[in-house]
Amino acid sequence: MSNPPGTPIWYELVTPDPDGATGFYEHVVGWKIGAPPTGAPDYRMIGVPGGAVGGVLPLTDDMKAAGARPTWLLYLGVEDVDATAEKALSIGAHIFVPPTDIPGVGRFALLADPQGAPFYIMRDDSDQTSTAYAPGKAGHCGWNELCTPDFGAAFGFYAALFGWENRDTMNMGPMGDHHFLHAGSLCIGAAAETKDQPAHWILYFIVPDIDIAVERVRAGGGSVEIGPIEVPSGDRILHGTDPQAAHFALVAHPKRA
Repeated sequence: MSNPPGTPIWYELVTPDPDGATGFYEHVVGWKIGAPPTGAPDYRMIGVPGGAVGGVLPLTDDMKAAGARPTWLLYLGVEDVDATAEKALSIGAHIFVPPTDIPGVGRFALLADPQGAPFYIMRDDSDQTSTAYAPGKAGHCGWNELCTPDFGAAFGFYAALFGWENRDTMNMGPMGDHHFLHAGSLCIGAAAETKDQPAHWILYFIVPDIDIAVERVRAGGGSVEIGPIEVPSGDRILHGTDPQAAHFALVAHPKRA
């Protein structure tokens, strides 16, 4: 993968009902989610025009027994999975899945930061550039937001691990301060201090129209917890929960006259 280290390269939905989740997100976001491969583990690719942005992984009983729940996760690209995992462990991370090879795909590990937010690190075998994170492109992820009970400690961890910088902070009113996160020259999202909930990443997928998306979320059996609201950039967002209890977010950019 030719993306700069520390940038998002892939997204993954972990769900107890891949069939139900497929129908929901295809209708809400407009994705085309492939069928499970024949004779291989059930992993379904989330397709957009020109490629893929993520995958759908079944939540098994063994995963539930280990504490896993329906969720969206992001993958951060690194040059060396083993060295990054070792460093992460030394500065307070927890390792759920140690560095592991996926033949023909790459090497990955599943971690949680010191506040408990899970994320993947990965070295992809491909020399192609991932466009899974592509602000402005419908169906892609347009924003990655870390919700954490301790911004200072969380940012210190990611800065030490990936070299991220917090160059700007914006007060979002009732949503509090949002601290923008830069990986090199790329703004990948923001971090917000949330004292009343467990640490997690929330991922914003781009849709053409937020009002239509609200209708589709509700018609598909999901719920809308926040929004739709307009943020200072002019984007309109919502936070929701899918029918299988995974939290997600959507964003629609301002329409041009």
